[in-house]
Amino acid sequence: MLNYLWGGMILVAVVYGAVTGNIKEVGNAALDSSKDAVELCITMLGVMALWTGMMKIAEVSGLTKKFLRLARPVLRFLFPEIPAESKANDYIASNMLANLLGLGWAATPFGLKAMEELQKIHMAQGGKKGVASRAMCTFLIINISSLQLIPVNIIAYRSQYGSVNPAEIVGPAMIATLASTLAAVVFVKVTGRKEKRR
Repeated sequence: MLNYLWGGMILVAVVYGAVTGNIKEVGNAALDSSKDAVELCITMLGVMALWTGMMKIAEVSGLTKKFLRLARPVLRFLFPEIPAESKANDYIASNMLANLLGLGWAATPFGLKAMEELQKIHMAQGGKKGVASRAMCTFLIINISSLQLIPVNIIAYRSQYGSVNPAEIVGPAMIATLASTLAAVVFVKVTGRKEKRR
């Protein structure tokens, strides 16, 4: 669907540029945007390599295990149906840690592994294949709300485009993501109670 959307917008831009006599400007804008996209990719590649490496160091040094111990009460509160010894807890904690640091690309592999483990738990508890469990829905909602202490992506984008103070977004980003995460937790708990009453 997105391919058709983007293709349609490009087609409209070219046709409009041709009709209004601005086709040269459309072509120049396309070339300039391509150059900006490559520069942004190179910038993001460096940032991604740095923070993914930091996550690997945290994993090897045992920092993620310590985070899991600290996060265990939160995980029990959010996911009471997950057994304490399940690998899903490790993956969920690693996903949350990556999201806290604003590393969406590093959080994604942990999120996929967490979903696989949650599916195994769901099937072991007699759930239907292809139907998401309560824990899977909860994890997805919490992951999407994504509490972030350091919005690395936005800081990198702002730096790339010449912001005088790229990190000034940290405070507002923390407030916004804290609000979205709290809303997600309230939603999960309220719907969970309604489901139990049924």
